[in-house]
Amino acid sequence: MTPSDQPPSDAHASRDHRNSESSHGEPDDLGFALPQPARASRTGVVVVLAVVVGGAFAFGLAQRSKAHSRVELPVQNTVARLEVIKPGAVDGDRELALPGTVRPLEQTKIYPRVTGYVRRWLVDIGDKVTAGQLLVEIDTPELDAQLSQARAQLAQAQAAVNQVVAQRDYSKSNTQRFATLADQQLVSKQQVEQTQAQASTDEASVASAQSNVLAQQANVRRLVETKAFSRVVAPFTGTVTTRNIERGDLVSESKTTELYTIVAIDPVRVFVDVPQTVAADVRAGTPATLEVREYRGRKFSGKVTRSAGALDPELHTMTTEVQVPNPDGALMPGMYVRATLSFPVPHRVIEIPATALYNDSQGLRVAVVDAQQKLHYVPITIERDTGATLLVATGLTGDERLVKIAVPGLAEGDPVEVAAPARPASAPPTAGSAGSAGSAGSAAR
Repeated sequence: MTPSDQPPSDAHASRDHRNSESSHGEPDDLGFALPQPARASRTGVVVVLAVVVGGAFAFGLAQRSKAHSRVELPVQNTVARLEVIKPGAVDGDRELALPGTVRPLEQTKIYPRVTGYVRRWLVDIGDKVTAGQLLVEIDTPELDAQLSQARAQLAQAQAAVNQVVAQRDYSKSNTQRFATLADQQLVSKQQVEQTQAQASTDEASVASAQSNVLAQQANVRRLVETKAFSRVVAPFTGTVTTRNIERGDLVSESKTTELYTIVAIDPVRVFVDVPQTVAADVRAGTPATLEVREYRGRKFSGKVTRSAGALDPELHTMTTEVQVPNPDGALMPGMYVRATLSFPVPHRVIEIPATALYNDSQGLRVAVVDAQQKLHYVPITIERDTGATLLVATGLTGDERLVKIAVPGLAEGDPVEVAAPARPASAPPTAGSAGSAGSAGSAAR
């Protein structure tokens, strides 16, 4: 009977029998032993994936490089387009603008010289005063009592002088009388000598009394002069800037009670710090011009009156004083001003815009363009930096075509294209001034 001829029940029974045998761990007989199944390594899987991804990326990159190599890139134009100007030469005076501070010509703080009470004050802040004008009156009861006592002591000393003078005159007469009697041998010689000694003593008493009178007179004068300070007057013509007293205030002669502050502001003094590069050129009488932001368009003329004659060891600047007439009081103490000093130029200098400067590891340079439209770098020496412009002492002649704005990345000998023909800059009237900077800027534009 074939298996297909077996009834269904027998087939199910045969399958159940085989399953039961497998469940009991008895394998079928294949004729050879099977190896143990290998456990997959996680590290190996990661390595395989990395190799596959890397190969795919390398293949794609190689295909892309081949595609790019077949495309011809267009050649770009690398010639720089630059704007050039012609620098201007400066042969006349040069100007140096410096910040300054206005100070009064004279300033004083007034203190009382007597102790007492303020009876009245007559001026206030902002008032104009003249020399000798009464400012304050002070009541001095203690000083008045001292003065009365000194006058009484003077009168007493004068009376004492009269007394000793009378005694001296009596001693002199008595001496003469005893001398006459001694000639007649009516008195002894000893009595004569006693009267003479008494006359000499009385003479010395007169001199002492007279000296006492002089001392009392000096004391009275001192107190009278001190009493005069109860009327406080202005020491010079000026303006009252502070008042620190009220009527009835107790004041003393110690420097603890400031009455007024007075300043003289015609002319005013302006102090500027001149740098070392021009300190040697500062002379008394050097003209100066002041500009104040609050007075646009107005200029104040003055002159240098004196300088410190030494440089500050830290700032390397020299303090310089400029006096400026101030009849209308427009310049007030404490104002910040812009002082422009004029100095003669000892040699010819070239003025260039500050934007043309290269300042790198190779030093201070500027770029010029030659006739073949090639760039060249020229080292320079700067004599003065005025902010918008530079005064060049060496390196330029004034005939070059100067690159107005320093462009990084250009090399020596690079071909360039000039954006505009070189135009001479308008010669500024003075170097370093605002006008010269404006002229150079307009010429560059």
